[in-house]
Amino acid sequence: MQRLQIINLSKTYANGVQALSNVSLTISNGMFGLLGPNGAGKSSLMRTLAALQPPDSGQVLFDGKDILQQQQFLRSQLGYLPQDFGVYPKIAAIDLLNHLAILKGVTDKGARKEQVLALLQQTNLYAVRKQSVSTFSGGMRQRFGIAQALLGNPQLIIVDEPTAGLDPLERNRFHDLLSEIGEQVVVILSTHIVEDVHDLCPDMAIMAGGKVILQGKPALLTEALAGQVWRKTVPKERLQHDQATLPVISTRMTGGKIQVYVLSGVHPGDGFEPFQPDLSAVYFSALFGAQRTRKEVTAC
Repeated sequence: MQRLQIINLSKTYANGVQALSNVSLTISNGMFGLLGPNGAGKSSLMRTLAALQPPDSGQVLFDGKDILQQQQFLRSQLGYLPQDFGVYPKIAAIDLLNHLAILKGVTDKGARKEQVLALLQQTNLYAVRKQSVSTFSGGMRQRFGIAQALLGNPQLIIVDEPTAGLDPLERNRFHDLLSEIGEQVVVILSTHIVEDVHDLCPDMAIMAGGKVILQGKPALLTEALAGQVWRKTVPKERLQHDQATLPVISTRMTGGKIQVYVLSGVHPGDGFEPFQPDLSAVYFSALFGAQRTRKEVTAC
């Protein structure tokens, strides 16, 4: 069984932005969800793991080997679908995949052809294999992105915001594909979409401000919040007051009014009812706690 160890990774860019601050994670075979808002440091972490940028400090071990120091080993193990996957225009999918396989080191012509055709089948692109990738829909391009990431049978697969912008049908197809490939290898799913992690990942972490603020199994993290989340529907003009006086972790518009969700170990007041927490509540409560901690540190 492979294991990825991320040890105290830190990265500050030239403009002074600290993208990563002592990030440590241990990830085993299967789907691992990395949740966080835009700017949390997820993409910076993914680019560092893919050796596209060096960290200022820290270490990454895969199968016991330092992949930041042994980049040739990393290339033989890694499949990467970045957030913005560029494609070559006016090239048939089968030809582009064959070209990328050569670049990936799949040099045997027979083995390469077999693998390319199998991946086109697996990603449901075989019927359009002679069609230019530039004409593909967003969902088809994402599936092609996964196909190229799987070239060479990688043992570490990184997908960064893979379902952003996909319609529900394509999103479900993509989920099925990720579930299929995530059984025997390490797959890191980086996203800000809570439902993707809920549907796919038996283990997860939440990032904010370049730090890991929570890690665990979604079911256990949700269970730990039982009895601490409350909900109340309020008019719009009441929201500002509640946000100023209560630990509001999130809000949701419904029927012209606003549902306010509050994190509290005791009943927060009239009109509030207990809310059975879900993974969204875990996510928003973690972000609320991290934000409150930053405010306290700044105040000091």
